[in-house]
Amino acid sequence: MSSDKRPAFLKTLSGFLLAILVVFPTDSWAADNRNYENDQDELKVGTRVVPPFVIDEGDGEYSGISIFLWEHIGNDLGLEFSYVEDDIQGMLDGVSEGEYFAAVSALTITSEREESVDFTHPFYVTGLGIAVPYKSTGLLGSIRSLFTPDFWWVVLLLIGLLLFWGVLVWIFERQENREEFGGSAAEGIGNGFWWAAVTMTTVGYGDKSPRTLGGRIVGFIWMFTAIIVISFFTASIASSLTVTQLDSRVTGPGDLPNARVGVLVNSATQEYMNQENIRVQTFDSLDDGLEAVDEERIDAFVHDAPIIGYMIQQDFRNRVRLLPNTFNDQYYGIVLPVNSEYRNQINRVLLDFINSEEWESMLRDYFGDS
Repeated sequence: MSSDKRPAFLKTLSGFLLAILVVFPTDSWAADNRNYENDQDELKVGTRVVPPFVIDEGDGEYSGISIFLWEHIGNDLGLEFSYVEDDIQGMLDGVSEGEYFAAVSALTITSEREESVDFTHPFYVTGLGIAVPYKSTGLLGSIRSLFTPDFWWVVLLLIGLLLFWGVLVWIFERQENREEFGGSAAEGIGNGFWWAAVTMTTVGYGDKSPRTLGGRIVGFIWMFTAIIVISFFTASIASSLTVTQLDSRVTGPGDLPNARVGVLVNSATQEYMNQENIRVQTFDSLDDGLEAVDEERIDAFVHDAPIIGYMIQQDFRNRVRLLPNTFNDQYYGIVLPVNSEYRNQINRVLLDFINSEEWESMLRDYFGDS
């Protein structure tokens, strides 16, 4: 997964907004560079454990991408705060009702949520991913895959090629090499088919060999052509077996309307599925959803790609797999109360930090360079 999750236009927009905040500071920011801990008691910040954005380290300590960002902001503004763990709806309600100063996790900016809370500028851009069962079916699955249409299409194509070259060599040899390619047409073509097969596999028993000039030219061409043909068919058969073993009912977003789909309750993904009229089953946690996929109680679980990808690598390797493509872009922001007096200050620090090498280095630590 690429460590640079922001499109180029988002980087440009971030820099432009940062310039506006610097050149045209708000009255509240221009009046200070003060320490907010002197103005109020310790702030409560809602959070939810969603690795790798929020990771529970125990004893009320948290780490992860979102925590790394928020603590940089808090230190820059001199804020004293403590974390309160909550679910998604609890965080949104807590901020809206004034219980929390902010909510920090992997929270997607949506129009529905903007009706009751405000968001900072996006700090991370991703998309929805689809988790499906990892079907490694072993010996039985490999045997079953021998009876798939794709496999037999490859076999029939190979037989057709052998028959073509067998007939071709028979045409040249049937008169002057009767003892090897003579007899009836069926016998001669059968001998030609056998010669083409042993030549292709380089077995070369020597019981059949062309003697005429035309036959030898055919043999010469077929020997070199067969090297390419055998490589192609080996790859095609191997691919057919592999795809069959890993096949699932859901191969992309287009399959979701006709599948048993799971989502996290009260998530932006659930809102999206409702808008698309896709029936879903909700789960209280990502672990529960991925377990349901592993046990094939549902066909797919849909959530933000980096989150379920990270969890699969940590806890569901070779049990659940993530389909390669994402859809429906998701923009993560920090949740603030509507008309928060600190929004501009927080945005200034956020925009500056997500364009820094320190931020890029941290993303590489979690996601690597790929």
